[in-house]
Amino acid sequence: MSDPTPELDPDLLHRAQGGDQAAFGVIMRTYHERTFRLAYAIVHREADARDIAQEVWLTVWKNLGTFRGDARFTTWLHPIVTRKALDHLRKRRRWFDRFLPFNTGDDNAVEVPEPATTDDARSLHEGNETVERVRAAIAALPPKQRVVLALRELEGLSYEEIATATGVPTGTVMSRLFHARKLLAEKLGPPANHE
Repeated sequence: MSDPTPELDPDLLHRAQGGDQAAFGVIMRTYHERTFRLAYAIVHREADARDIAQEVWLTVWKNLGTFRGDARFTTWLHPIVTRKALDHLRKRRRWFDRFLPFNTGDDNAVEVPEPATTDDARSLHEGNETVERVRAAIAALPPKQRVVLALRELEGLSYEEIATATGVPTGTVMSRLFHARKLLAEKLGPPANHE
């Protein structure tokens, strides 16, 4: 769920809106991790999520004057991250469709050290299998469903906040979330029993 990020200090916001780069830097450092996490939850590639986060902060810098402080800063920030991540997925999809007619595999493999005992090895293997199954299942969701799932489960947003962030009616958010969870349950199936 969402972490307890403090609400934006109005004085800091005012200084940043006036062009104070140091004040903007404080805002960026405070909210950068959540920006990255949300982008990553949508695109599932660390390098892409970092690029998106940079684009988001450039957009925030240019448009910070439009934030009036009527709502929480994250309520204003989430739609920017969501739009940038979805735009990135659309561009990537067009590129893949045009140049790569097949999936080339995962280029983000992580090397896991050898565990000390057989039991540790089995536990580590089962844990890695579960994590990989969940990642694969989430990555296979349609982007619009992945977005609402990330906003709800990672950021802890309400249906109304997700509707604002994505620009769709609350009922659509609820429907997409329902279908995302249903698809995840189908893809993951019942947990495997290991003797």
